[in-house]
Amino acid sequence: MSEEWSVEDRILVFTPTGRDAALACQLLAGADLPCIPCPDEMAMCREIEAGAGAAILAEEALLPWTVNALREVLRRQGPWSDLPLIVFTRASETNEGILATLGPLSNATILERPVRMSTLLSAAKTALRARRRQYEVRDLLRRQGEADRRKDEFLAMLGHELRNPLAAIRNSLWVLDEVGARGDQDLRQREVIERQTRHLVRMVDDLLDVSRVTLGKIILKRQTVDLEEIVARCLHELGLASLAASHGLTLRVETEPVVVDGDPVRLEQVICNLVQNAIKYTPRGGRLTLTVRAEGNQGTIRMRDTGVGITAEMLPQIFEPFTQVESSRIRSEGGLGLGLPLVRGLVELHGGRVEAQSDGPGQGSEFIVRFPLRLGKKPARRSAFPSSPAIGGGEAAGLSILVVEDNMDGRESLRDLLEIWGHKVDLAENGHEGVEQALAVRPDVALIDIGLPGMDGNEVAQRIRAAFGTNHPLVLIAMTGYGQPDDRRRALQAGFDSYLVKPVDPAYLSRLLGEVGQQLRRRVAS
Repeated sequence: MSEEWSVEDRILVFTPTGRDAALACQLLAGADLPCIPCPDEMAMCREIEAGAGAAILAEEALLPWTVNALREVLRRQGPWSDLPLIVFTRASETNEGILATLGPLSNATILERPVRMSTLLSAAKTALRARRRQYEVRDLLRRQGEADRRKDEFLAMLGHELRNPLAAIRNSLWVLDEVGARGDQDLRQREVIERQTRHLVRMVDDLLDVSRVTLGKIILKRQTVDLEEIVARCLHELGLASLAASHGLTLRVETEPVVVDGDPVRLEQVICNLVQNAIKYTPRGGRLTLTVRAEGNQGTIRMRDTGVGITAEMLPQIFEPFTQVESSRIRSEGGLGLGLPLVRGLVELHGGRVEAQSDGPGQGSEFIVRFPLRLGKKPARRSAFPSSPAIGGGEAAGLSILVVEDNMDGRESLRDLLEIWGHKVDLAENGHEGVEQALAVRPDVALIDIGLPGMDGNEVAQRIRAAFGTNHPLVLIAMTGYGQPDDRRRALQAGFDSYLVKPVDPAYLSRLLGEVGQQLRRRVAS
């Protein structure tokens, strides 16, 4: 057998008599084609699972149990696989019956007896060439799968590495706010930093979410929500109305209650990305119009701008990842070209659809999103968005808190913020030190990063839980740059009580610590 043949190139031969199989293999071997005679259908199925380029069967071997065994073994192969079969028959009138018997195993070549050697060799070589192309498709799919896996790992690490410095920046800003402003210029500069930090956070989230939408890894947390309330949150609580004004744009909003069935966080992403996209591509002095209304049995969001417009050639591509309308040198804001692809993915997950319209360059554009209306049920007003808590000590003051964080700026800035709030803070810069500090100071709360050197945060949580048992009411809070659902699941299984993705909103952290303080006081009182 030539050294160029692999186990996957073998031709399997199954005939009712061993002599027929031996003769076929002798002919194939004479042409340097690898051949394996199979004594029964079970042996043939085992060899197919081990790897085969084609199979030769005699008509007499196609008994019901043989066909069933073939169907089962081929069903277990990948979607790329379509094993070529060569079937020897007695007469032409039986050919249609054989093909009907094979059913889904229809990648078959029928050769009538007596079979000429040249015909057999030609059919065998053709089958092997076809099989090799299938293996090329298989290998390509494997490489693509490996590339997707590596991409996901890279994006997860990228998100983690970007969120660490963003967390330090946001913590430092809140410390500056807590100690008080020294003048109008200080306030303006801090507002710029905070606004750009929010922009960076949004880009990181979009980058990770586009990948998850593409791979079908986003699970919606549906409830009855009012699109009018979602818009109000995006414009005011998230500062998009102020952002439009800071770019010299006039934003007109026309909304009415529109109830849909959806995930409020993901719907917020849709509207925020549409507004930010309009701001990005509209020069100063332009106008933006955001409307929300019911149209028939659909809830419709329309985002209209007087910006740069979209060419007819670009319209079909506008929702593809990394697509930009203009070069980054003349756009008013930076971006990765991920906002609109994320909008389309999230809208379609909700059973809706999105389209873009434009009369051409310089004529502005309009994005229209349509969702199925939710009839007969009203949402609880503002249920999806609890009011922001007061920032500072309050109910949370006086806690003993351990911060386990390897990023020095993040660790120090968080300590400064917590101490301003009135807490006693201890620090650890790696997992082993975190466990030792927890056993030494026995804190009320431990804020633990997951991506720690040496021992990750999940193992830190497990060791602390095992050492403390159930007698010490320690609260473990994960604060991490890893934000995928699997990361959250593993952390909660490891013993964390809460899971926060960096950069953490200090308002939310303040409320969470306030709840811990109330729980501790109730335990002491009881």
